[in-house]
Amino acid sequence: MTAPLAGIRILEVGTMLAGPYATMLLADLGAEVIKIEPPGGEISRQVSDSYFASLNRNKSSVCLDLNSHDGQARLAELVAESHALLVNLKPSAIRRLGLTYETLRRFNDRIVCVAITGFGLEGGDQPAFDYVIQAATGVAALTGEPDGPPTLPGYSSADNSTGLAAALGLLAQITAGRGGQVDVSLRDVMLSQLNYHASAYLNDGVQPQRRPFGAHSYYVPAQMFPTAHGYLALFVTHDGFWKSFAGEANIEGFETMAERVARRDEVLAVVTAALATDTAAGWEARLHPLGVPAAAVRTLPEALDATPEIVVTAGDFRLVGNPIRIAGYQPEHRPPPKLD
Repeated sequence: MTAPLAGIRILEVGTMLAGPYATMLLADLGAEVIKIEPPGGEISRQVSDSYFASLNRNKSSVCLDLNSHDGQARLAELVAESHALLVNLKPSAIRRLGLTYETLRRFNDRIVCVAITGFGLEGGDQPAFDYVIQAATGVAALTGEPDGPPTLPGYSSADNSTGLAAALGLLAQITAGRGGQVDVSLRDVMLSQLNYHASAYLNDGVQPQRRPFGAHSYYVPAQMFPTAHGYLALFVTHDGFWKSFAGEANIEGFETMAERVARRDEVLAVVTAALATDTAAGWEARLHPLGVPAAAVRTLPEALDATPEIVVTAGDFRLVGNPIRIAGYQPEHRPPPKLD
C-alpha cells in the first residue's frame, strides 16, 4: 500500500520535543521530512543518541545557518518545493528567521507554515517549557494527593500533546488546498485538554479539585486503589460495569451512578476493603473476563515487555512505534539522520 502521506514534503525547524515529535509521526506515515538544523546540530543531539532517535526517525537532515544569506537562500529553494514548514521556537526567533507564511509566501503561496510556541505567535517570548506550561494552566494544581504538593505527571505531556495538535493543524491546512499560517501554543493545547474541568467551572461555577488516588470528578468508583499487593486502576463509568464488579467483589447496593456519587465515601470504603483481599494482578485477571475496565499499575519496562508489538527497530535503535495504525500500510523505520 502506498504510504498515506507519500508525496508530501515537510520542512522542520524543530528543537527538542514538540516540533520533532509532530513531524516524526508524519514521516512514519510517508511524508518526506527534511530537518533543518543549525551548525553543530539541533540541541537535542546533545541530550543522548537514544533521546534524539526517539523523535527523529525517518527524516533527513540539512544543515543551514538561517542567520546567513546563503542559509536563507537555500531555505527559499526548499520552501518553493515543499508543502509545509513546521517550527517550534520563540515568536521573535520565528519572525527574525523569516519562518512565517507572511514572509515565505513569496517563494510558494501554497506553503503551510505551522508555528509551535508557548503562548501563541502574538503571545510574547516568555519561557514556555513543558513543566512551566503544566504549572501555568492548572494541570499541576489538579495532579497529586489533596494534602500534598502539586505534581507533574512524569512525562512531557504538554510537548507531546502540542505536537499532535500541530500535526493535525498542518494536515488540515494542506487538505484545504491553500497555504497559510497555523498557530498552535502549548498553553492553549493544555487548557483544551482540561475540557470538562474547564466547562464545569465556566458554566456551573465548579472549582476543580484534587481527590485521593486521582479519583474522577464524575464517576465512582474510578481511581487507583491499594490491594493486597500493588495498586489497581478501576474505572467504573456505568451501572453495567458496577454490576459485574460488585458481583465479583461480593458488594451489595449502590446500584446507580447517582447513588454512588452521592455516597462516594461509603462506596470507596467498601471497594477499598474488597480489593484488599487480592493482589492487583489477581483483580485484573478476575475483572478482565467480565469486561470491567481495570489494570494493575505497571512500570514502563513492564508495560513494554507486555506489549512487544509496539516496539520497532530503526537502525541500531529500538523505539516505540507510531500509534496510528492504517490497514494495509506498514511503515518503514529508518534511523535518525546524521547531521547534514
